[in-house]
Amino acid sequence: EISAVDRTKTRIVSLKVKILLVLGIALLTISAVVMFISMRIHSKNILQEQTRSAQGAAVIAASVIDGDLVDQFLESRGSGEAYAETRERLNGILQGVNGVSGLHVYKMQEDGCHVIFDIKVGIEFSEAPGTILPYDENLKDTIPVFLAGKTAEPVMGQKDGEPMLTAFWPVTNSEGENVCYAAVDVNMDKLSDMRRSFMGEVLSVYLGFFIFFAILVAWLAEYHMIFPVNTITRSIEKTSFDDETQEKLYDEVKQFRSISVHTGDEIEKLYEALCRLTLDQAEQIRSIRQLSESTANMQEGLIVTMADMVENRDSDTGAHIQKTAAYVRIIVEGLRRDGYYAEKVTSRFISDVVRSAPLHDVGKINIPDSVLNKPGKLTPEEFEIMKTHTTAGKKILDKAIGSVEDGSYLREARNMAAYHHERWDGKGYPEGLHGEEIPLSARIMSVADVFDALTSPRVYKPPFSFEKALDIIKEGRGTQFDPRCVDVFMNSLPEVQEVRRRYAPEEQGEPNQTESEWAES
Repeated sequence: EISAVDRTKTRIVSLKVKILLVLGIALLTISAVVMFISMRIHSKNILQEQTRSAQGAAVIAASVIDGDLVDQFLESRGSGEAYAETRERLNGILQGVNGVSGLHVYKMQEDGCHVIFDIKVGIEFSEAPGTILPYDENLKDTIPVFLAGKTAEPVMGQKDGEPMLTAFWPVTNSEGENVCYAAVDVNMDKLSDMRRSFMGEVLSVYLGFFIFFAILVAWLAEYHMIFPVNTITRSIEKTSFDDETQEKLYDEVKQFRSISVHTGDEIEKLYEALCRLTLDQAEQIRSIRQLSESTANMQEGLIVTMADMVENRDSDTGAHIQKTAAYVRIIVEGLRRDGYYAEKVTSRFISDVVRSAPLHDVGKINIPDSVLNKPGKLTPEEFEIMKTHTTAGKKILDKAIGSVEDGSYLREARNMAAYHHERWDGKGYPEGLHGEEIPLSARIMSVADVFDALTSPRVYKPPFSFEKALDIIKEGRGTQFDPRCVDVFMNSLPEVQEVRRRYAPEEQGEPNQTESEWAES
């Protein structure tokens, strides 16, 4: 089996690479999610811990400051026994709380922070009492809180280029008024260091597992999956179910069933299932082709039979359904050739319209013979009766559509039967639709139907000449007919002449009516 496989590097490695790629993506995704969630939780816990620590230190610092002496501390600029004693206590707090890098006491004014105490870990320099410092950019949203003497939330920002969390707590005097704020800084570099350390540990674990699983999966996949799958793939690629003759299809199925795959697992079961599937598919295609051909013939036969039933009642519409169907084919294929209505004029649309064109006058089955075959001009009352063949045809085909599972061709037949007497300018019947409100199939049928009526004899007129009929069609461009349908019809006159020669080889003279009289009739 192995020697029968094309052992090129691409064919053998491709599946292995895909398996390893899936494994790598899975491990990377899991690791990334775990790292992200863990680091967020870890960072959140550290932040909460540091925040509690800073707030606790700020509360303690505020408790050791006598609010009544704040103004005195500022005026004396740090001199006096009380100031020194308070500073000593604050320094003890700073040294006793882990992670605190600075402790400050500010009186917040409009012009900035008035320094009262400024103590920093490991730094000798400090701001002198009474110094006015401008507000940091990260405090701009908190300034109104300070000026109102309210309790402020901790603020995360930058100090001297380092991430810093600062907690504030108000200092009150004997009357309960907030006179200044104790501010405690906590350096957040520790959070970044712990994040990097944690990331390194997770990456180390991930790489170890990845290498182990990659080697294991590659070894298992190469001999238990890649070779047999390649064998099946090479054979199934040679079997095509598209546009094949039935004999060639059976030969390809036989070749696929002749390969031998024995792995004793699901791959062998897959091969056996594919053998059964290809054979069943070939049989199904044969049955479907026979059924489709039979159904199409039956449908076309029924359509022609229904149309003939109607035509046989009309004494002078000889070959009307055949000619109009031929004209419809000429127009709709011309629309596709010239690129008109490209989204609508598909192969399926063309097939549906041409197949169902004979049904456009099916509603005349309901018109009385006295009206349908009247030799003279119809009275207004009779013309109203004649107009009902459109709505009658729509009702008949609507019922037919309801009984057919895939009746797309009948829907186009319904459109043609109902609307082939609508006009482009909206003056037609039965609904007075205009322009592209009229279904495209009905606009096509309108040109074909009128042209055949003009060039065919009727009980109330002889046929018009070919040239005069074309003139009438051209005059109706943009008023009675879709301009594009007229254009492609005029561009296909050789095909139109061929249809006329096929069904009406002899012209029958000029009419004895004017064009306007014919239009009225």
